[in-house]
Amino acid sequence: MRDVRSPDLFDHALNKRFTAEAPLAARMRPNTLDEFEGQEHIVGEGRLLRRAIESDRLFSSVILWGPPGTGKTTLAMIVANTTTSAFESMSAVLAGKAELRKVLDAARERRKYHGQRTILFVDEVHRWNKAQQDALLPHVEQGLITLIGATTENPYFEVIGALVSRSRVFQLRPLQDEEVIRIIRSALTDEQRGYGTRSVFIEPEALAHLVRVAGGDARNALNALELAVDSTPANEGDKIHITLEIAQESIQRRAV
Repeated sequence: MRDVRSPDLFDHALNKRFTAEAPLAARMRPNTLDEFEGQEHIVGEGRLLRRAIESDRLFSSVILWGPPGTGKTTLAMIVANTTTSAFESMSAVLAGKAELRKVLDAARERRKYHGQRTILFVDEVHRWNKAQQDALLPHVEQGLITLIGATTENPYFEVIGALVSRSRVFQLRPLQDEEVIRIIRSALTDEQRGYGTRSVFIEPEALAHLVRVAGGDARNALNALELAVDSTPANEGDKIHITLEIAQESIQRRAV
């Protein structure tokens, strides 16, 4: 039985994803591994992490290491969507020992009374200092929680060695150009989450520019696309035409 949790960043993301005010990148976040784009070396068919997620059997704690916009948080959310374990999440930027203690207390209660495991996702885990990471370590060792840590920094330098040694590290790579193109095209055609109900045409040169400047970051690409579409009025045929100039301006606006 899935545990009933207090609102957290995942609940907020799930509740907001399909609302009109949610950013395009949030609305287009994949729900399943089949929707997930890129990182075939770790979640392709038959790969270890994919098998573990699909069978709901994370073999150990996991550290997802990679640059922004490559799918670290998305993979954790896919686990949250599919696991029968209780799923807790926190940001290392905002949460400290007090918040961790509450999660651990709840995990003990679940295991004692319901025999339910707890998976804890810690975003930007490298932002915790050594004392905070040390506070987590014994509970990972004892199996009270299974950790999914996300970091943009090299965990072998920024996460304590004892925690790394008890986790499986998966390195995510910047997305390939063709993967970013598929993500953009999906956003243009998706009628529920993207622009499929609007007539949007993007010139090949504009698309190539968005992909090139995104630098393998899907969120960057979708943010720029959203700005380009939302700031461009429809023409007389009710079509939104994204030119290279508009794409360039959208990227520049984001940089300001």
